[in-house]
Amino acid sequence: MFEDTADLLKGINLGEDASLELKAVTFRSDRSKIARPTAADLSDALAAMANGGIGTFVLGVDHKTREIVGIPLERLDDVERHVREACHDCIVPPLAVHIIRLELPDTTGVPRPVLKVEVPRSLFVHRSPGGYFQRTGSSKREMSPDVLARLFQQRSQAQLIRFEEQAVPDTSSAELEETLWRRFVGTHTPDPVGTLHKLKLLSQDDSGLERATVAGVLMCARQPERWLPSAYVEAVHYRGVRQDSNYQVDASQITGPLDRQILESVSFVRRNMTVAAVKTPQRVETPQFSTRAVFEAVVNAVAHRDYSIHGSKVRLFMFDDRLDLYSPGPLPNTVRVEDLAVRQSTRNELLTTLLARSPVGPLSQEVVRQCFMEKRGDGVPVILAESEKLSGRQPVYRLIGDAELLLTIWSAQLPNQDDETDEGDSER
Repeated sequence: MFEDTADLLKGINLGEDASLELKAVTFRSDRSKIARPTAADLSDALAAMANGGIGTFVLGVDHKTREIVGIPLERLDDVERHVREACHDCIVPPLAVHIIRLELPDTTGVPRPVLKVEVPRSLFVHRSPGGYFQRTGSSKREMSPDVLARLFQQRSQAQLIRFEEQAVPDTSSAELEETLWRRFVGTHTPDPVGTLHKLKLLSQDDSGLERATVAGVLMCARQPERWLPSAYVEAVHYRGVRQDSNYQVDASQITGPLDRQILESVSFVRRNMTVAAVKTPQRVETPQFSTRAVFEAVVNAVAHRDYSIHGSKVRLFMFDDRLDLYSPGPLPNTVRVEDLAVRQSTRNELLTTLLARSPVGPLSQEVVRQCFMEKRGDGVPVILAESEKLSGRQPVYRLIGDAELLLTIWSAQLPNQDDETDEGDSER
């Protein structure tokens, strides 16, 4: 917003507008806590600015007189913590801001410490304690239902630009690691950055700045969860048939690029599932779940989930009798649960295209796949056939509250406990 201190001082001198807000910081009489702005007031103002676009919030300046009153040096940590807690605890989804400490001269020329809070453009619509606000001019206004609906549409998958193709604030081409994007860009490509734009892994935001897209972050960044906090798989193995933390055997928060999430999720299942072996007289092994079916199920969950839903991750729960896999978001387009085996549809065209160009690696022979997706629409039929062949029961798809798709894969009927049984797959 403001390129340097001189530019910021000019803005303060002109007063508040749609992209600049000023606030003095006051403390209680015993100076133990911050009196103003309260966490609620601060979060309402910051959320309004994020919903309006981008802006700068300066703490330590009186908004009426435009006088730089500063913040006591020994209280800067407290004020910064106050801002971060307001952004994380009072705004849904949490708002990522940049907090910069600097000194500005007061009317006598004495430098006073202030905090400059930069609010970047957000992918989401933010709710604060007072409701849904948007900054209009120098004030915030609660959004009417029609304005709110339009804003949700602008920042959602319904937009002409798909969510996966949108520019991610506070990113640049540096976030995309060459070892990850090279699989999509030839080694001898004369203009790799231009190719990344054509592939929609890079884009320009409304200000003309180069940003990584959602798909670029998900496929080519080492830590996608830095910008998309829900972009991971939560995997838990429970002993028994109920979700009970007292019987939790293993748990993992699986992060990283999407192809790595898929492979590590499959590895989690293989590591935790039971493999029974019977000598008849040769050794015959029966796994609890089909690796091929689990692979296809995780690929579908990761590739087709709705990444625009904040706070919802893919969840993989293993039990003695089943595996439950939850994928955020309703079914895309007009697909119904009963149509999944015969109809092909996707929410994330770009992600599925990129996964179709990503080699599986050593697991490819077992899952009968060279790349993560082959876009033939045979993923669900494979899940159903492979699982039923092993367990004798067909997997079940259910839509939970029109917000989450649940797939249940039943465990194989393993031989009696008197026979040899291995806990976990050796991944031969």
